[in-house]
Amino acid sequence: MAQNQDNYWTTEISPTTFSKGMGLRELWAKKYLIWLFIKRDITVQYKQTIFGMGWYFISPLFTMFMYIVVFGRIAGIPTDDVPQPVFYLSGICLWEYFSTCLTEASTTFQTNAALFGKVYFPRLVAPVSKVVSKLFRFSLQLSTFVFVYIYFVIRGVDLRPTWYLLLFPVLVLMIQGLALGLGLIVSSLTTKYRDLTNFFGVFVSLWMYATPIVYPLSYVENPTLHKIMLFNPMTAIIETFKYGAYGAGEFSWTSLAYSAAIIIVLLILGIAMFNRKQKFFIDTI
Repeated sequence: MAQNQDNYWTTEISPTTFSKGMGLRELWAKKYLIWLFIKRDITVQYKQTIFGMGWYFISPLFTMFMYIVVFGRIAGIPTDDVPQPVFYLSGICLWEYFSTCLTEASTTFQTNAALFGKVYFPRLVAPVSKVVSKLFRFSLQLSTFVFVYIYFVIRGVDLRPTWYLLLFPVLVLMIQGLALGLGLIVSSLTTKYRDLTNFFGVFVSLWMYATPIVYPLSYVENPTLHKIMLFNPMTAIIETFKYGAYGAGEFSWTSLAYSAAIIIVLLILGIAMFNRKQKFFIDTI
């Protein structure tokens, strides 16, 4: 009897599969860990800094001024009759949130290798907490856009938000899903192929210019190129936000549904690859 009690297991760790919810049930059961990781990420960001949260306001403003000079003044690219600060900030805020979440999720295994090698917990906690914690930074940067928006409204500029602005929470979820799904795929691949990290950084930079951030989608007059840009899932997200915020841009339920479908596929694929790779990453990292 004593021998049977010694061999009794209270916890069994087994591979995550579709039948087991791809690890999402376990992730939900350990949701308190996500909150702890979020608190850690936010706290660490402000340690030993001069301006603290001020950097989150300074960064989009500096980027906005650079876009105004380069793309607005020198290149002369139109902004759909929208004030340049409002137009550029509307794209900068969403893109910076997406690119930051994507970069953080894509380096999950590398940045958490020491922690993953010491203790077991649902590995999805790390990338999910990164995506959620960046909402704090995103909210501060978005407030910059709101202040600039209100400033131009007070000055009498005709900026008319539409009912499509109510889709904003959905757009944020889509950005999170796209960043998380693609980030998990890249993170799974870079555990074995380290040089993909350098290529991915360049890819994200080029991706921004393939998204209507520094120029309106209407500026792309070539029909073929216009259709190609719609294959970019971020295009519909950015354009929907612009259309909802000040009535400029292009809105299409079809494009938005296409982006949502791509995001769902990438998210499922990313979680599946991540769960498969986490069993062997210690041996390959």
